[in-house]
Amino acid sequence: MESLSPTTLTWAEFERVDLRVGTIREARAFPEARRPAYQLLIDFGPEIGLKKSSAQITHHYTPEELVGRQVLAVVNFPPKQIGKFCSEVLVTGLADADGHIVLAAVAGPVPNGHQLV
Repeated sequence: MESLSPTTLTWAEFERVDLRVGTIREARAFPEARRPAYQLLIDFGPEIGLKKSSAQITHHYTPEELVGRQVLAVVNFPPKQIGKFCSEVLVTGLADADGHIVLAAVAGPVPNGHQLV
């Protein structure tokens, strides 16, 4: 059997990551966070429902710009307590050249809750 490097995933491992699309319904400042962040309320459709997330995306986005935007999020990580706020999903993004997060996004509208395949 071929040896796998520490960064290589098996297909079965990748399939365990549940990446879904959702629409941001609310976005507000999160002044209690150690690093600048927003508290998001994201609609993942009828199967998953509304979930909360803390996202360090304040450099490129305002709360007003985020409402209505679709995002990709990992929905099967355990919740993470951040102060008094419980982040239930991990919104995905990539760092720009200066280390500021740019959201990962879908190229066109898709139904909330659809899974990355």
